Amino acid sequence: MDLEKAGASVAGNRQYQEWVKSLKAKIRRAQAKAAVRVNVELLRLYWGMGRDIAEKRMEAEYGSGFFDNLSRDLKDEFPDMEGFSVSNLKYIKRFYLFYASFDRGCRNEANRQQPVDELQGLFLVPWGHNIEIFTHAKSVDEALFYVAKTSENGWSRNVLMNMMETDLYHAKGRAVTNFAAKLPAPESDLAQQTLKDPYCFDFLALRERYSERELEDALMDNIARFLLELGSGFSFVGRQFRLEVGGNEYFIDLLFYHLGLRRFVVVELKTGELRPEDVGQLGFYVQAVNEQLKHPSDGDAIGLLICKRKKRLVAEYALKSSAQLLGVSEYKLTKLLPQDFKSSLPSVKDIEAQLAEKSNAEQKHKGRSKARHTKRAADAERLIADAKKGNRK
Repeated sequence: MDLEKAGASVAGNRQYQEWVKSLKAKIRRAQAKAAVRVNVELLRLYWGMGRDIAEKRMEAEYGSGFFDNLSRDLKDEFPDMEGFSVSNLKYIKRFYLFYASFDRGCRNEANRQQPVDELQGLFLVPWGHNIEIFTHAKSVDEALFYVAKTSENGWSRNVLMNMMETDLYHAKGRAVTNFAAKLPAPESDLAQQTLKDPYCFDFLALRERYSERELEDALMDNIARFLLELGSGFSFVGRQFRLEVGGNEYFIDLLFYHLGLRRFVVVELKTGELRPEDVGQLGFYVQAVNEQLKHPSDGDAIGLLICKRKKRLVAEYALKSSAQLLGVSEYKLTKLLPQDFKSSLPSVKDIEAQLAEKSNAEQKHKGRSKARHTKRAADAERLIADAKKGNRK
């Protein structure tokens, strides 16, 4: 009993609870570090295996059955260890060969035997992610870009696949901006890399001749996917964000805050081709945000105009004339529904009418059933009455 009281006393102690909470956090961090170390050692093992298989030309030396034999030998010796299937052993060879020329050239220059520093990041990324990268990237530079982004952002394999499908490597930092003219070099480079061109909106289901409001609605219905497409660091603030200037109301399509840049990002959507006046409107909104929302510790807000098409020279001229930090990007939308697609779907009124019709039919059916039941009961009572009369006779 005393032990139970002591246990209850400890469990209810605030200091104890805080210490246990801290201890759990330390254990989780230790587990994460251990997992990283295990992954690093495993991938270093794979790198060495791939190098031996490739450079010693073992397939040529031991014949076409080499991978089958190696797989069987390793599985027999290490039955509890995964990764020694024939297909994975072939991936291990491809892993090394994909980066080999880059690695050899750099090592020869530096006279080193270990993989060069640029390749060390490979060992921090899970094997499944690595397979996805080196089997789909067109160059080592592109592969290393996705390796770095995966490590930096903690992407799942599905997120990585999505980023590669939308060609983030070629889209990153390609927006037309005036950042270089308005910001010092380190800041302008970071801001430039934050924006893409184009943005891929293929996760939206829009009909032909959609409006800007429909595009905005669709993006809000898919806000998680939209944030993923924008990139890391974007935090959603609001849509149709209201500003009041000189007694008039103005509404920003979408307002974000970028946690890395420490700046608001004003996003305006245009479903047509860029017009110079669109840039002027965006600059007005950015200035209003700087005046009304910007905290003293924040940097100046950035404006991003995402349009269907832009002529680069028009965009450059329009941006040069603005004192605000602005960028222009296109969006890509390849999956459009037929114009009459919405009319082929039942509207809310149609559904309500169908439900009412069904309800009326059920009521009528119940009414007929009740009438039949009442008639049967009356017939039964009449038969009983007739029987009683016959008995009295």
